[in-house]
Amino acid sequence: MLPQHAWERSQTVGPGETAAPGETALPDESARTEFHRFFQRHHRELARLAFLLLGDQDGADDLAAEALTAAWQRWDRVRAADQPLAYVRRMVVNMSRSRIRALVRERDKAARLSARMDDRVREPDVPAVVDVRAALRTLPPRKRACVVLRFGFDMSEKDTARVLGVAVGTVKSQTAKAVAELARHLADPQLPERRLTER
Repeated sequence: MLPQHAWERSQTVGPGETAAPGETALPDESARTEFHRFFQRHHRELARLAFLLLGDQDGADDLAAEALTAAWQRWDRVRAADQPLAYVRRMVVNMSRSRIRALVRERDKAARLSARMDDRVREPDVPAVVDVRAALRTLPPRKRACVVLRFGFDMSEKDTARVLGVAVGTVKSQTAKAVAELARHLADPQLPERRLTER
C-alpha cells in the first residue's frame, strides 16, 4: 500500500509551478496520471535507496517524499530524461548527501560538547553481531552510494555511474575502495567510525 501522506505531499505543486502558501496547484491531468504511475511503481524502491543511504527509516521515508515532490515540481524535465528513474535516484542520492552532511555537523557539535562535559575514558561498545548497516554508515556518501547501488540494487557500473553523474571508472575505484573499507570494518567492528564526509 502506498503511503498516502507521501503522495499527497508530492501533489501540492504542479510541474514547473510554485504554489503560494496554502494553495494547491492544478496540474495537467495527463501529467498527473503519468506521475501517479511513476510514484506507484518506484516509491518503495526510492524509499529503500534512501534507507540504505541514511540508515534511518523515518528519515528515509521523508527523503523519498521530498525527492518525489521535487520530481513532480520539475516533472516536465524528469519525464523528458532518457531514464526518469535514474534522474530521481540521483535526486535521492544528492538529498541524502546533504542530509548526511547536516547530521555530521550536528554530531560533531554534540561530540565537542560531550567532550567538554565528560572527559572520562569509556570502554568502547563491543557489538554482539556484526551490523552491515552500521559498517555502511562508516563510508563517505559517494562510496556508500556506489556500494548500495551496485550491490543493494544490483545495478551495473554503467547504470550506477549514470545515477551518480560520474564516470564509470570513478564507480569502479570508489566501489573497490568501499568494499576494502567494509571488509576491514567487518573484520574489526571496534574500529572507530570515520567522518561521513566526501573526500
